[in-house]
Amino acid sequence: MSVQAGGTDVPEPGEAAVVAAASQWRRFADPERVRGLGILLPFIGLFVALSIASSAFLTKVNLLEILDQQSATLVVAAAGTLVLVAGGIDLSVGATYFLAGVVSAHFALTLPAGVAIVLGILSGTAVGLVNGLVVTVLRVNALITTLATTFVVSGLASLVTSGNLIVLFNKAAFGSFAQSEFLGVRTSIWIMLIPVIALALLLARTKIGRYIYAVGGNANAARLSGVRVDAVRVVTFVLSGTTAGLAGVIDTSRVLSAGGASYNTVQLAFTVIAGVVVGGTSILGGDGAVWRTIVGILFIALINNGYILLGLDPLYQQITVGVLLIAAVSLDVWSRRRRE
Repeated sequence: MSVQAGGTDVPEPGEAAVVAAASQWRRFADPERVRGLGILLPFIGLFVALSIASSAFLTKVNLLEILDQQSATLVVAAAGTLVLVAGGIDLSVGATYFLAGVVSAHFALTLPAGVAIVLGILSGTAVGLVNGLVVTVLRVNALITTLATTFVVSGLASLVTSGNLIVLFNKAAFGSFAQSEFLGVRTSIWIMLIPVIALALLLARTKIGRYIYAVGGNANAARLSGVRVDAVRVVTFVLSGTTAGLAGVIDTSRVLSAGGASYNTVQLAFTVIAGVVVGGTSILGGDGAVWRTIVGILFIALINNGYILLGLDPLYQQITVGVLLIAAVSLDVWSRRRRE
């Protein structure tokens, strides 16, 4: 019930409390809020649970080891966020990572380390540029384009190695790119932070970032507004290829070898996509953030680390990640329906 005061309905105290509670719930259940905090809260919960369950988890050695192992994946996933937000998808990042690794290792055998590193990264840039041009000029679906590129690039990488493993004996200069330390932290982690922070700022704080959101949200409306849609998409693919190239060089420097069975290109590509989507980036484009992707990748990394520290059957890791991926996509669909 309510009483009238000056012609205005004034709710009774009990009714006012109900209205206030309902209003608070609507704000808490707002789709944007759920998407923004959807991965952060489970991440914090898992972090606390592992800290309690395993004394070895919350140590400097273990946490830095996680960041070191995930440095390449984090770099690739940061750029993959831009591709997905722009309405595309890049399945070729694993193959590009493979190619950049073997190219840098091949040239490191005879050329200075700096030159080999640059050539490896540029090989990734070239793949990204080809992907972008095929998608925008030839109008081939991004999924089909990057799937085809995966086969081509993997084949090229195998030609470089002739099917063999390239081992970089006595190449300390090349190894120091990712293996040396600064302030007690490996350079692989410092190198990872540079593109991740740069891409996060690019997407969140610049005009190009706003264009990426516009293209992914509604490409036709963005084009009518004067946005060069094709150019924006090419840029996202070039960034994706470049970061995949950097990731390949980082891991090659870490282990001083390239090629062979150590490069699971398919697993890298799907780990990146899983991390991006679990982090809350919409699979349909137009929505996402690099910081959420980083949390998503680290959330998956914590799950894997937890299985190892707690001695659990590692066969269940993939099942867990798959369930998380389904849950993330379901949340995306639900939030979009709430906004319609």
